[in-house]
Amino acid sequence: MTDSEIVEQTIVFLKETLREAEGGHDWFHTQRVFNNAILIAKDEKANILVVSLGALLHDIADAKFHDGNETLGPQIAKDFLTSLEVDQMVVDHVVQIVAHSGYKNSLDKKKGDNMFSSMELKVVQDADRLDAIGAVGIARAFNYGGYMNRPLYDPSIPPQLHMDKDAYKKSNGPTINHFYEKLLLLKDQMNTRTGKALAEERHGFMLSFLEQFYKEWNGATS
Repeated sequence: MTDSEIVEQTIVFLKETLREAEGGHDWFHTQRVFNNAILIAKDEKANILVVSLGALLHDIADAKFHDGNETLGPQIAKDFLTSLEVDQMVVDHVVQIVAHSGYKNSLDKKKGDNMFSSMELKVVQDADRLDAIGAVGIARAFNYGGYMNRPLYDPSIPPQLHMDKDAYKKSNGPTINHFYEKLLLLKDQMNTRTGKALAEERHGFMLSFLEQFYKEWNGATS
């Protein structure tokens, strides 16, 4: 099976598997991350097949939708790629990307817990984080907040800054708080030159949105 055939088979698998996923983590999110990853990888010395498969499979079983199980996604990715008889080194690399690409893993300070690193992982991380900011990122944040029945904003509940991984996983504050707890931090956490450049405009859009949001929060004034 050629690389392009492997990617096409993976796309078919993802479309079916994510058919009923929450709107911010569905096939269209995966497609955007894939497109972002291919764009970023053009300027990096990265294995395109590994980047493609890592981007496509990065959210195959997001732990927050599976009772916090962080092993399910990597296992599904491994089983699927093995069924396609993908080279074992590629499989192992993609499984590591699926296991480590999520934002919460960057918050884990326990010794030895987040040691894996590669250019391909950095590309997929940047691609995923780009989709968490800007106009689409705002839409995804409020979609997920609604899915979890969280308030839009509550001035009496301050953002939880400097959270570790466990606190982040348990956080259930208003959606606006999520901007300060994660989204506004991503611009400075991009790994690649292309990722950093693309993040600038999206970051600025979020700042403009927040400024307008606070203006409107108490309703129109004369």
